[in-house]
Amino acid sequence: MENALFQPIQLGNLSLKNRIVMPPMTRSRAGQPGNDANQMMAVYYAQRASAGLIVAEGTQISAMGQGYAWTPGIYTPEQIAGWKQVTDAVHAKEGVIFAQLWHVGRVTHPDNIGGEQPISSSALKADGVKVFIDNGTEEPGFVDVVEPREMTKTDIKQVIGEYRQAALNAIEAGFDGIELHAANGYLINQFIDSEANMRTDEYGGSIENRLRFLGEVVEAMTDAIGADRVGVRLAPFTSLNGTVDATPVETYIAATALLNTLNVVYIHIAEVDWDDAPETPKVFKTSVREAYQGVLIYAGRYNEEKGVKAIEDGVADMIGFGRPFIANPDLPNRIKNGYPLALHTPETLFGGAEQGLTDYLKYNPY
Repeated sequence: MENALFQPIQLGNLSLKNRIVMPPMTRSRAGQPGNDANQMMAVYYAQRASAGLIVAEGTQISAMGQGYAWTPGIYTPEQIAGWKQVTDAVHAKEGVIFAQLWHVGRVTHPDNIGGEQPISSSALKADGVKVFIDNGTEEPGFVDVVEPREMTKTDIKQVIGEYRQAALNAIEAGFDGIELHAANGYLINQFIDSEANMRTDEYGGSIENRLRFLGEVVEAMTDAIGADRVGVRLAPFTSLNGTVDATPVETYIAATALLNTLNVVYIHIAEVDWDDAPETPKVFKTSVREAYQGVLIYAGRYNEEKGVKAIEDGVADMIGFGRPFIANPDLPNRIKNGYPLALHTPETLFGGAEQGLTDYLKYNPY
């Protein structure tokens, strides 16, 4: 019987060759100044085009949306042109690539956003969270985040408009679709999770209110580029960057039900992936499957065996393999043939140049 990871799958109007996803991973190598995607990034993604779907690294939708030094944007003509190099290179290798659209909200520092005060759902500082800034040396400097200001209704409207424009920019740049980053403690997540949202207006309080911003952003993007080209990433059980929800099962089943009514093409669930993290409850995965009719992607600590089982059990349609893709550009071929997996070098994950990005080799069995 064919390995479930290698069955083709339909994603909207796209026919994918396998069910292996390269999930978004920040690598902090955008060209400076300007935070433009570049030729080195084009080589990196093209090397990995044998994935059924590539979701490119988090890409800020505005200057205010940037959390870390050297991450790419998608709001200037130069940035769009930079990403066009990447999408052209991936398409030349018959790959499929989505852009991940990102606004970090409070997870930043004034040095990364032109001296401005960060914005968030509420004026709550993310305790213990650090980001890195370009301090003019080879080594990025890690600094504490600062207290954000609570977004006004005008701010909310503006950011929704920026997401909509970023979706249009992504299509102009040649992406096959976009993934909204609503996970890992960034802006949308700061509205969703109860302990990060102290608002008393229609964007805070009840689960329905806390999901309102998510829904309005998704509607703006699907209206602009079509629901069949919009996916959403959620992280129900992580406490990354200081966002915690008091009732994650209830909140995130409601989120998946909302996204079902909005007809997004996929939901990408980031599971907690540190070594002794608790497993995502099976009953939660079953409930998500019942609430949402589209393509379900799970990522976090998956190997071939776990990935195959998740697909065969019917809880997932596609599986994201994060870190293994860094050191194994030919990961699908290695999985298919049982070849050993190379390990990445942690020191070269963020920043730098080709070393640790494009110099990992395909497996040579001879």
